[in-house]
Amino acid sequence: MEFTFAPIGFVRGGGNYPQEAPRQGVFARNEGVIELLPERNFETALADLGGFERIWIVFVFDRNRNWKPKVRPPDGAADRRIGLFATRSPHRPNPVGISAVELVRVEGRRVHIRNFDLLDGTPVLDIKPYIPAADAFPDSAAGWRDELDSTRRELFFAEEALGVIGFIRSHGGPDLENAARVQLATRALDPRRQRLTELDRAEHLWLLAFRTWRIVFTAPPVPEPIRVERIYGGYSAEELQPGAPDPYRDKELHRLVRRAFPPPEGK
Repeated sequence: MEFTFAPIGFVRGGGNYPQEAPRQGVFARNEGVIELLPERNFETALADLGGFERIWIVFVFDRNRNWKPKVRPPDGAADRRIGLFATRSPHRPNPVGISAVELVRVEGRRVHIRNFDLLDGTPVLDIKPYIPAADAFPDSAAGWRDELDSTRRELFFAEEALGVIGFIRSHGGPDLENAARVQLATRALDPRRQRLTELDRAEHLWLLAFRTWRIVFTAPPVPEPIRVERIYGGYSAEELQPGAPDPYRDKELHRLVRRAFPPPEGK
């Protein structure tokens, strides 16, 4: 037996790469829109939805493949493999996901949402209202997750790092503040799965590589907060010379960042 589904619309907003997606919407700090398609009278179907504070989005994991029956979750169970169906892993045999997000308002065929864990362009299959009396069971047992330390780390940014982040974002680059929060504040650090390099064990200094950018941070033992110290580009001066190959088409932005925030001598 097979079923065929077609999107009713697409998410506009959020990151572009899987590494930018928050593990859950409660960890996100963003706003976006679900744009429904003009056919099939979807605008009328949205009537009366505006009175709900949250909605369920049924969507397609369109950028995830290669599911496995057991996985290593990113939040503290890295020393063991968990059965896929006991996790929220995005790698599913049928790439369908659900997410509870905040509803801001409905305008025509546009559903404005806040704090979501979806990527820009994600296909949406359905929208349902979140009904607290039917959907919330805060005292329910959570299996293997009840064994985890639920302490969440705070994440702070040095003023210098925030300056670079804002500059990159204002020039059309990735949102490195969101990327740092996704990779550092909502999951256990795991060099085997993240692009992490230990720079100084005594100082708890680490380097996170996110695409062509580098994020330097300090991570003292839990529950001490993580602090992002510095952001810089991963290209060398030679790689940024005119005429050098530019496979990611981002070297001009890296050149602007280097001019605005000169690296230490010799870097």
